[in-house]
Amino acid sequence: MPVLEVGGSHVTAAAVDLTRARIADGTRRRLPLTPGIGREDFLATLAEAANGVLSGVSGASASSGPSGTSKPPEPSEPSEPSGLPGAVVCGSRGGGGDTWGIAVPGPFDYARGVARYHGVGKFAALDGLAVGELLMPRLNPRPARLWFLNDASAFALGVWHTAHAESRRLVAVTLGTGVGSAFLDRGSIVEDDPRVPPEGRVDLLTIDGRPLEDTVSTRAMTAHYTNRTGRPVDGLRELTALAAVDDTTARDVITSALRALGAALAPWLTAFEADTVVFGGSITAAWPLIGPPLTTGLTHHDPRLARLTLSVHDDGEDQALLGAAVFATRGGA
Repeated sequence: MPVLEVGGSHVTAAAVDLTRARIADGTRRRLPLTPGIGREDFLATLAEAANGVLSGVSGASASSGPSGTSKPPEPSEPSEPSGLPGAVVCGSRGGGGDTWGIAVPGPFDYARGVARYHGVGKFAALDGLAVGELLMPRLNPRPARLWFLNDASAFALGVWHTAHAESRRLVAVTLGTGVGSAFLDRGSIVEDDPRVPPEGRVDLLTIDGRPLEDTVSTRAMTAHYTNRTGRPVDGLRELTALAAVDDTTARDVITSALRALGAALAPWLTAFEADTVVFGGSITAAWPLIGPPLTTGLTHHDPRLARLTLSVHDDGEDQALLGAAVFATRGGA
C-alpha cells in the first residue's frame, strides 16, 4: 500500500506492508518542505516523493522534467466527487493504479482533498489548493483513489494497529509545533460526538479562556521563557535541554504548560471513557521531564485517570505512514 505523510517541514512517501506492520524495505523517500512553499513546488515535491516510491516498488522509472521533479502525464478529465468521505476518485479516463493513503496536517478538507491553510502561520500559499485533484494526474501510474486523513488520526491508527489493538477507546496526542489529537473507538476515528472535542481536536480547547495553543505549543512555551528571562530560545529541543540541566525557568515553563494540558484533556478522557492515551511528536523525547506534570494535570481532575495506560512513541512518522495505510485499506473508515 503506497502512502504519503506530509509534515510541516517534510513529505515522506513509502510502501507499507500491513501484514507485517512495517515499512517495506528500501521504499521510504523523504523530501523537505518549507512553510512558505508555493503551490507548484508543493505539488511537484509530493509527486517526486510518491513517484520515487512507485518506481522502487514496480521497477518502472517515473518521468522527470529538467529540474528532476516529476512531470505529470498528459492531462485527463478532472476528478469527480466520490460521495465517499475522505476520498478523491479519478475521472473516467483515470488509471487503475493503486489506492493511496495520505496523512496531512489540518486545517484541510479531507473529503475533497482541498487545503484550508488560512491564517494558521503555515502553508499560506496553499490555501484553497485542490491537492487531490491536482496531484492525481502527476502520479505515474495514476492512482484509482486518494484517501486523505489528518496526520494525528494517522498516527493514532498506526499506534492502534501496531501496539494497542486491544484498546477499546484510545486517544492520541501529538506534541510539537502545536497539539494534534485523535479519538478512536475500537480502532475507528471519532470526530462528531459529544464525548470528544469539536472535530476531535484538542487544539480547539481553551485554557483560562484562551486558545490551548497559547499555553501548550512551541511558540507559546519559547515565548514564555523569553519573556521571563530576556533570552531567546530556539524551539522545544533547546528549551527541554535547558530544563534537563536544571534551568529552573525552563523547567517551570514546561511543567506549567504540561500540567495545564493534562487538566484540559482530563474531562474529555473521562467523558470518552478512554483506556489508553498515546503521545507522539518531537517533545516526547523529553518524556521523563514532561510526563510527570502531564500526569499530575490528568489525575488532579479525576484520580481514576491514574489507571489509564499511557504510552509514548517516538517513531511518529512510521506510525503515521502505517495509519494512512490502515485508513486507505478500510476505504476511509
